[in-house]
Amino acid sequence: MNWNPAPYPWPDGHRAGACFTVDVDATAPWLWQHRTGLPRGIAALEHRQYGLRRGLPHLIEMLGRLDLQATFFVPGVVAEEHPDLLPGLVERGHEVALHGYYHELVSETTDAQFTESLEASVALFETQIGARPAGFRSPAWEMTPHMLAELRRFALWDSSLMGHDHPYRLDGVTEVPVRWENDDAIFFKFLGPGDNPPHSEAEVGERWTREAAAQVRDGGLFMLTVHDWISGRAARVDMLEDLLVPLCQDESIWTATCGEIAAHHQSVTGFEDHARPVIPVNERTGHG
Repeated sequence: MNWNPAPYPWPDGHRAGACFTVDVDATAPWLWQHRTGLPRGIAALEHRQYGLRRGLPHLIEMLGRLDLQATFFVPGVVAEEHPDLLPGLVERGHEVALHGYYHELVSETTDAQFTESLEASVALFETQIGARPAGFRSPAWEMTPHMLAELRRFALWDSSLMGHDHPYRLDGVTEVPVRWENDDAIFFKFLGPGDNPPHSEAEVGERWTREAAAQVRDGGLFMLTVHDWISGRAARVDMLEDLLVPLCQDESIWTATCGEIAAHHQSVTGFEDHARPVIPVNERTGHG
């Protein structure tokens, strides 16, 4: 227990950090969900197709107006089917990083399948952009000891876990933490009957504005995650721009890509965490 944690040393006198990320899932989760056979209906597929048709261009245009570089996490199959995507993002000054091959869920894959997916994704990125990717984000934000070991093997930073308010190291892997409540899917994702009605842009914008202010006041990292097919709609892009403008204009906040934040953390000491062994209840003795 650390009762008096040290403030995080952001670079150049900044008091907090902010990072804008886009998970370019497109159709990858749909393909994984229906990997044993495609359904008859196409509504959900068309919904997801909107991302690369119009949603992503909307987001890119907004980022250009703000002169803000973002990190785009792209499943391998999306890059494979759209070979101009990764080069186009890099040409526009953005960072691209790994996000599984078919957006495979950790609970539905073996260690060997994860390794195969990771190796295939790395090879595809190298072919398309001429450089090895530096970062990874797990589909559905789950991690296993095997996955951490493989990320170490490829010297990749990660952005999938939520163990701190700022970057930290977990068993040798630099972690740029995420937050479920700063993800658009839990507020806006709606694919039909059974899903919760989407929240309003005004409500979510106000919530994220308060979250950003609190993180800045606390000296932490405000990490925002959106999806091309969810938040690429015009009204949501307007909300995002209203949210991001003050952050970009505040000189005390370091707006950076995940890779820039991870690279900075390599020079920071004292924020290493180790995954502690967990003993199942039935293997414990006593009650305390």
